[in-house]
Amino acid sequence: MNHHVSPGRGKNLLRADRAYGAAGLLAGLFSRAPTGIFHRFLDRLDAGLACGTIEGHLPDGSVRLLGGREDGPVAIVHLHRWTALVRLVLSGSIGWYRAWEKGEWSSPDPVPLFDLFMRNAERLGDAGRARGPWRWFNRLIHARRHNDRRGARQNIHAHYDIGNDFYRLWLDAGMNYSSALFDDGAETLEEGQKRKVDAILDRLDLRSGSRLLEIGCGWGALAERAIERHDVIYTGITLSTEQAEIAEDRVRALDLSGRSRIEICDYRDVQGPFDAIASVEMVEAVGQAYWPAYLDTIARLLRPGGKAAIQYISIKDALFESYAASSDFIQAYIFPGGCLISESRFRALAEARGLVWRDQHSFGLDYARTLREWRERFDAVVARGALPAGFDERFVRLWRYYLQYCEGGFRGGGIDVAQVTLEKR
Repeated sequence: MNHHVSPGRGKNLLRADRAYGAAGLLAGLFSRAPTGIFHRFLDRLDAGLACGTIEGHLPDGSVRLLGGREDGPVAIVHLHRWTALVRLVLSGSIGWYRAWEKGEWSSPDPVPLFDLFMRNAERLGDAGRARGPWRWFNRLIHARRHNDRRGARQNIHAHYDIGNDFYRLWLDAGMNYSSALFDDGAETLEEGQKRKVDAILDRLDLRSGSRLLEIGCGWGALAERAIERHDVIYTGITLSTEQAEIAEDRVRALDLSGRSRIEICDYRDVQGPFDAIASVEMVEAVGQAYWPAYLDTIARLLRPGGKAAIQYISIKDALFESYAASSDFIQAYIFPGGCLISESRFRALAEARGLVWRDQHSFGLDYARTLREWRERFDAVVARGALPAGFDERFVRLWRYYLQYCEGGFRGGGIDVAQVTLEKR
């Protein structure tokens, strides 16, 4: 039973159109410029593609090959209206999504295009980011979604409280909404997710009676495994009422002593101490301004010698400043208030708090595979008409685009996922 979802499912995410739609008015005007201007922009795009190829089918009937200098993904793009390029120039990846949603460009498979843009991101510079006043406009809107206690609850609610009946349909049986860790190509998604959870737990030196905190407990997969494997006293926190509902049931079914619990609680308000802390892909929801508070919390709650196991998504340091200076499609439409971490900056903050960075392991291509499997499962649900009531076709397209966009990003290598152990001195 979902007590907290609304009939217009996913509308919280689609409301971003109201904020970001203004650029569309200018795009319509500029799209009437002479065709030569658009070809000059494509010339600049071509010069920035060191690897991979775009086969562009253009509104004037011509076909252009961009890039092709070195091996890489081959993307086929049908540019139906020049307006799409104007949106890209004005508003970066947000504009490019809006152009796709409005039918101004299409592709038989957008993943290679997103992969190609990420592989060439440093050479392309700001080609995929908003510029001029639109950069500041996008940044201002993103800044309004900052993660103080009130904002964090609203941001988490917008994404995670879409409904348990929705997520259950296309996640693995354990309802892990983070990257699996695969050992080989033959593993199932379920096996890869179990391997990921075990890898986190293996970092923590847990034993019977250990006090374990999970910051961002999701739907309880790690809680269940930790209690089964180690008989820990578990505390899981989340700001999602939907997640807490399922996680509580899973914990209650295993911990008959009643010592373990799920709380709807902000990480900044937790009281310790704990022997160990786990946090799987929660730090991306914190926001750069709150990284110090997140790490202060870990340092405060851990006993001396205690360990925290973190799974995090990062963006290349060379791309971070440009990324952080505006907002992108994911921040605008999918994870309001979110921010991928800069590994070097985050690590420096951790070490300044007496948290020693150990045993980092990166596995970005495993996330690409996880995202592809999620999309295949999601598409199968849509194809058989099994999506819960309340989700319209526009939401379905948004969600599919999101999964493709992220898969391409991980394949292109500009973003990565990793696990690390932070040990308190």
